[in-house]
Amino acid sequence: MGRTIRASLLFAAVLFCTYAGAQLSLSTPELSVQAVSETDSAIPGQPLRILLDCTLPEGWHVNANKPLEEFLIPTEVSITPSPSFKSVQIVYPPAKNIKLSFADTEMAVYDAEFRIGLVVTWADGVAPGNYPLSVSVRYQACNNTSCMSPKTQTIDIPLRVAEAGKTGTPQRPEWFSAFLWDTAPSSTTTPAVTAPVVAPPVPQSAPQSFQELVKGFEVAGQTFGYQSPAAFLAFLDRAEGKAPATPEGFAGMGGWMVVLLVLAGGLALNLTPCVLPLIPINIAIIGAGARAGSKTRGAVLGAAYGLGISAVYGALGLLVVLGLSAAFGTINASPWFNAGIALLFVVLGLAMFDLIYIDFSKYQAKVSLRRNDTGSFLVAFAMGGLSALLAGACVAPVVIYTLVYAQDLYSQGQHAALLLPFLLGVGMALPWPIAGAGLSMLPKPGGWMNTIKHTFGVFILAFAAYYAYEAYGLFRLSAHEPSPQAQAASGDWGQNVDEGLRRAQAEGKPVLIDFGAAWCKNCLVMEETTLRDTRVLDRSKDYVKIKCDCTDPDASPQREISAHFEVKGLPTYVVLRPKR
Repeated sequence: MGRTIRASLLFAAVLFCTYAGAQLSLSTPELSVQAVSETDSAIPGQPLRILLDCTLPEGWHVNANKPLEEFLIPTEVSITPSPSFKSVQIVYPPAKNIKLSFADTEMAVYDAEFRIGLVVTWADGVAPGNYPLSVSVRYQACNNTSCMSPKTQTIDIPLRVAEAGKTGTPQRPEWFSAFLWDTAPSSTTTPAVTAPVVAPPVPQSAPQSFQELVKGFEVAGQTFGYQSPAAFLAFLDRAEGKAPATPEGFAGMGGWMVVLLVLAGGLALNLTPCVLPLIPINIAIIGAGARAGSKTRGAVLGAAYGLGISAVYGALGLLVVLGLSAAFGTINASPWFNAGIALLFVVLGLAMFDLIYIDFSKYQAKVSLRRNDTGSFLVAFAMGGLSALLAGACVAPVVIYTLVYAQDLYSQGQHAALLLPFLLGVGMALPWPIAGAGLSMLPKPGGWMNTIKHTFGVFILAFAAYYAYEAYGLFRLSAHEPSPQAQAASGDWGQNVDEGLRRAQAEGKPVLIDFGAAWCKNCLVMEETTLRDTRVLDRSKDYVKIKCDCTDPDASPQREISAHFEVKGLPTYVVLRPKR
């Protein structure tokens, strides 16, 4: 039975690591577009058929050219005009209807591999030679849990017109015979000598104008992701100075207090049964203590061991925090993410009460890298790093929460949060120079360690309940099918950031900016629920409210405004107040 439980827990850990690794790559996947013409050269006066072979990473898809929901971004091809081509007919493939985990209705999509057809009609009198055709494919990539920002992939297709009397060599005939040229439902003809299919968006105002206006304001508050009405009102309280500025976790405490608590938490981890009994064993492995020859050398060996612990946690923090920063708003607002964290904390909490067994620390005593009789500092450093990875269930919950909390702060622009995982390792490393010097200041293992472990277990299960509650609320909200028209019904919102800032400056009012997008499910849910709540509407009536539409995040001025406020996920809300 014990082996079965351990195997199940190991499998769960592998699944969690796989999920975390997948989330690290949540930047918008690139669509690979390769063009193949039916023949390697064209004949003047005859049409030439071309296939765009489009591929995405496994597990991703794009919306079809005719999505089933109006707010979704369609896959569209646009052609840059050229006098060499009379017209280009675009033929889209049939869509595939699927149902995803985050939506109750079906979506029309193209799989990770699909092809789009082009039929090029050459202009009259085109001379033999090379004629590139510039093609852009605009798409929105999604997987089973989330949709990313829309992107545009542009390629130049090298086409050649043969001399009179010469015929081209066929290429990929099986592709062209299998493609549905005549029966595809989405077939449009685009004149290649007029404007492109998708005209560039007209800027609301010059970016420089925004840069000048925003100098008259200071950021009073910023938050992201789905917010319940109570959470959003609390955010406004903090922005207005009616509540402490730090939103979660260590609310009301300054930066130094956060640092001290993280250090104290790392130090306390040494008192758990997963760590304290192994300190003498690890001291012997690294050649410290009585074997070091002197207390100074033993202390330095112990410090090298502790530095290895800090380095591993610091590197893990950089990997997770920086890897998730671009998409944490989306991830944190996902009910599956919150449910997964809740389930993981339940497992780790039960382990604290010995109801299940999960501990890799026993492997530390079996690994010595090599004999370290003389006390190598490099081996001590490496063993410290290894022990950080094998510290066991007593350490994992604190490390995981520190990573999530650091990511939360970093996504709000508090870049110093990158140091928190490293500081947790520093706290855990503090006793090691003392132990390495052979000093007996550390407490002896005993039954009191179980009390500490059980105390950790209570806190861990409380965190599990918190994340389960968050997941439950988000699952309920995902049942809503918000309409795109909800934006107009959620209050008096302006659409032009520059005009809103000018008005706020003239009237001396604070500004509330809502960064959202038509493809952002959480944004639409916010429009249907929180932003239409009577308490929120009443509380925000004295604000100049502005919506910054980031449906096309590369358009100006949205790109410049988002970059100025370091918007990393949608929705994001920023409160500005005029400088005095």
